[in-house]
Amino acid sequence: MGAATGRDHEGETVTVRYWAGARAAAGTAEDTFAVDEGLTLDVLVERVLERHPGDQMARTVAVCSVLLGDQPVRSQDPASVVVRPGAVVELLPPFAGG
Repeated sequence: MGAATGRDHEGETVTVRYWAGARAAAGTAEDTFAVDEGLTLDVLVERVLERHPGDQMARTVAVCSVLLGDQPVRSQDPASVVVRPGAVVELLPPFAGG
């Protein structure tokens, strides 16, 4: 696993893109996570927080809107949202003025 680059290289992947304050908290625009099969959004968020430990990232992720592909999924139970290999998840914190 390439922790320094924010990328896992085995098998298929899921990409997580960070916007605005989430990008600042993560210190990167995106991470790629290796997955063997689909995983739930709550598990993916746990992996994000393991890769980027600290209160700032946890607080930021807690208020983010979440897109799976182009579908908003934040209002759904994260344990029931399945993220399949090849998917892109976008974490968007609230933006000032929009």
